[in-house]
Amino acid sequence: MLLEDTLWLLTSRTNIAIYDFDFQHCFHTRSPLHPIGNISAVARVGAPANYQGFYDECLAGGIALINSPEEHMRASRLDAWYPLLEDLTPRSVCFRERPTLEQVKAKFIWPVFMKGVRQTNRHQRKLSIIESDADFISAMEMYAHDPILGWQDVVCREFVSLRPLADTGLNQSRIPRSYEFRTFWWKGELVGAGRYWWEGPGYHWRPDEQAAALAIAGEAARRANVPFLVVDVAQTAVGNWIVIECNDGQESGYAGVSPFELWQKILDHEKALL
Repeated sequence: MLLEDTLWLLTSRTNIAIYDFDFQHCFHTRSPLHPIGNISAVARVGAPANYQGFYDECLAGGIALINSPEEHMRASRLDAWYPLLEDLTPRSVCFRERPTLEQVKAKFIWPVFMKGVRQTNRHQRKLSIIESDADFISAMEMYAHDPILGWQDVVCREFVSLRPLADTGLNQSRIPRSYEFRTFWWKGELVGAGRYWWEGPGYHWRPDEQAAALAIAGEAARRANVPFLVVDVAQTAVGNWIVIECNDGQESGYAGVSPFELWQKILDHEKALL
């Protein structure tokens, strides 16, 4: 669809509440009766299992996605963006195969934060926060058979205590909520920011906290240099701001960011270039 006669979108419903957005109810849209080639578009179709293949398929139809395969990699894989942001985020080591206990203990002391090179599995605490040898051995057994983590390289990260949020009544099997925010960047410009943990009691940053957080996120976006990028940042227990991770904006859920305001700002940016 063509959004406000300005921005092309490829959309598909995923039935994920924080990802789907009904553009047609909020903006003027139109869809061509026949394929139109040689356009640039943003995909909101979820996370393709093979982005390179999806990109090539679109390109064969005359559609260039906003993020190239190289840019997608730089946005979505920790081992690709970490070298650019090493001083802004916790120390991390990517293991190309599931590591042994000895390999991890040679580089870290417990606790460590562990995840796939692209993502966690729904923020499960037992698969992410590793506090002992036994925890690690158990997690590795589960990683081997996990449908999300089983195919990913494993990343171990220095455990950094984050400013906690109230978790009363929430699922205690998940990673504890922290003072974390999601930011969206369009061609280097901030177009959306809001709380990361959209479930549970709300929380908001003060103006000075927002300025400090966006300074870190903006520097990360500048270094990553990806057209449509998400940068998640959090405040540590001692008050510093760090990058938690980056992602391709096409694949990312809105979390606490207003999708209407996000797309309106992207449209404003694009209209200014016309």
